[in-house]
Amino acid sequence: MRSKNIETFIGCDNEYEESKTVIFGAPFDSTTSFRPGTRFASKVMRSESFGIETYSPYQDKDLEDIAVFDGGDLELSFGNTEKALAQIEKFAAEVLEDNKIPCMIGGEHLVTLGAVRAAAKKYPDLHIIQFDAHTDLRDDYLGEPLSHATVIRRVWDMLGDGKIFQFGIRSGDRNEFQWGKDHVFTNKFNFAGLETVVEKLQGKPVYLTIDLDVLDPSVFPGTGTPEAGGVSFIELLNAMLAVSGLNIVGCDINELSPVYDQSGVSTAAACKVLRELLLMLNSK
Repeated sequence: MRSKNIETFIGCDNEYEESKTVIFGAPFDSTTSFRPGTRFASKVMRSESFGIETYSPYQDKDLEDIAVFDGGDLELSFGNTEKALAQIEKFAAEVLEDNKIPCMIGGEHLVTLGAVRAAAKKYPDLHIIQFDAHTDLRDDYLGEPLSHATVIRRVWDMLGDGKIFQFGIRSGDRNEFQWGKDHVFTNKFNFAGLETVVEKLQGKPVYLTIDLDVLDPSVFPGTGTPEAGGVSFIELLNAMLAVSGLNIVGCDINELSPVYDQSGVSTAAACKVLRELLLMLNSK
C-alpha cells in the first residue's frame, strides 16, 4: 500500500486503493535549453492549489466527489538523465499495473518519455496527443539525443508513424517541420482538426501530454521557453474537454517554471488545468 503525500494537491487526499487516478511529481529540468526552474512546479502547485476551488463550473464536477491519490514527488537523479527516466518509468508502470491512470506533473517535457515508455509496454497500440508550442522533434540538441527538445522524436522511435498528433505548435527548426510532415500529424497554432483526430482514436489507448507553454505567454509567462502567439486558457480547456471521451491511459502537464511569474498567475492557471484534467479523467 502506498501512503499519500503529506501535502497534497487540493482535493487529492484519497487512499491509493480507492483511487482511479494517481498524480505524482517529476521534478526534473536537467536538459532545459533556455531557462531552468520547472523542477519546482509540482511542489509550488500543491501549495498554491488551495487558492482555487475543488469545484469546476466548467464541468459542473468537484474533486471532492472523485478519488485521486497524490503520490508526492519522485526523488530523481539530476546527474543521470537515463536513470531519472527509468525512475519515472518504474513508478508509472506500477500505477498502470494496478489499473490506475498515472498523471504526472513535470518538470521539463523530457519527463514524458519515461511515462510513455511504461504506457507503451502495457498498450502496444498507444497513441499520443500533444498540446505544445514546440514540435520537440529534433533528433538531438547540441549532440544530445535526450532533451526536452527531442522528447517527441524519442517517443516516435518507440511508436512509429501515425501515432502522434500535435496541436498548438508554433516553434521548431525547419528540419523538424519537414521531417514531421512524413511521420506525425502537426496542426500549427491552434486546435483545428482535433475533432477529426478524436473520432479516429475512439477505442484506442491514448497518452495526453500538455506542455503548458501551448498557452500564450500573456496568459502563462511562467515557463522556460515562452512563445508568442499561443492559445487562451479557454481554448486549451475546450481542447481538453474534446478529448475527454477517449481512452486516456496516462497523461502529464509540464513546463511550468514558477520563478518566472512572481504574480502566481501561471501557477494558478496550471492548477486549474490539472483540476480540469483530473475531473475529465474521472468522468466515466
